[in-house]
Amino acid sequence: MTESQQLIKSENKRQLLFIFLCGIFISNAIVAEIIGSKIFSLESFIGVQPAQIEFFGDLILDFNLSAGVVLWPVVFITTDIINEYFGKKGVKVASFLTAGLISYVFFAIFFVTELPPAQFWLDINSKDTTGAPLNIDESFNIIFIQGLGIIIGSLVAFLIGQFIDAHTFQIIRRWTGNKRIWLRATASTLISQLIDSFVVLFIAFYVFGNWPIDQVIAIGIINYIYKFVIAVFLTPLLYIAHYIIDAYLGKEFARDTANNAAKTNLFADDHV
Repeated sequence: MTESQQLIKSENKRQLLFIFLCGIFISNAIVAEIIGSKIFSLESFIGVQPAQIEFFGDLILDFNLSAGVVLWPVVFITTDIINEYFGKKGVKVASFLTAGLISYVFFAIFFVTELPPAQFWLDINSKDTTGAPLNIDESFNIIFIQGLGIIIGSLVAFLIGQFIDAHTFQIIRRWTGNKRIWLRATASTLISQLIDSFVVLFIAFYVFGNWPIDQVIAIGIINYIYKFVIAVFLTPLLYIAHYIIDAYLGKEFARDTANNAAKTNLFADDHV
C-alpha cells in the first residue's frame, strides 16, 4: 500500500470515528432528555439512608435525581473524546446537531400526544397492576410531555455547558500538551457542569416555574455533587477510550489528529 493510499485509509477511519462518536453523543443526549421526567432516589438505589441535608434552614435535601443523569456522564466523556481528536469545531457541530434533533424529538412527541387514543387501547389498559382505574392516554402524555420551561432550560444549559467544556478543555490542553488527559477532561467537565446544573433549573423552575431561588440553588448543588463524583470516577474510561482509538487509527496518525485539532483551535477561526 502506497503512502497516499494509507493516508486515504486513515482519513476514512477518522471520519468514521467522528460519525461513531456523534452517534453515541446524540443518542445518549436524546434518551437522557426523554427519560428525564422520572425522579429516582439515589440513596434507595445504593441501599443507604436518605442524606437529609439541611440547606438554608428550611430545606431538607436528599439525593433525588432526574433519571437523565444516568446517561449524561456518557455525553461528558464523548464530548472530551471528540474535543481531543476533532477540536472545538467538532464539539460545536455535534452540539448544534444534537440540540436540533432534541427539538425535533419533542415536537414529534408533542404531535403524537395530541392524537386521539383508540378506544380499545383505553379499554385494555383501563386498570393498573393493582386493579385501580387507569387512564393510559393521560399517563402516556404525563410521562412524555415535559413543560416548555424544562425543554428550553435543558437546551440552553446543554449548549452553554458544551461550549464551556470545549473551550476549557482546549485551554488546559495548551498547558498540558498530550499529557494529563485526566486533568483537562475532568476539569473541563466539572467547570461546565457547574454552570449547566444551575442554568437548567433556573430557567425551568424559576423563570418558567414557581420555585424560590434558594430551592433552585439547593437542588443545583445536589445535582452538581452527583456529577462531580461521577466525573471523577469515570476518568479511567477516558484512557481506555484513547487506547482503543489509538489502536484503531494508528498511534502516530491519532497523535497527529489530536495535535492538528489543538492547532486549529488555537489559530483558526472556529466559528460555526
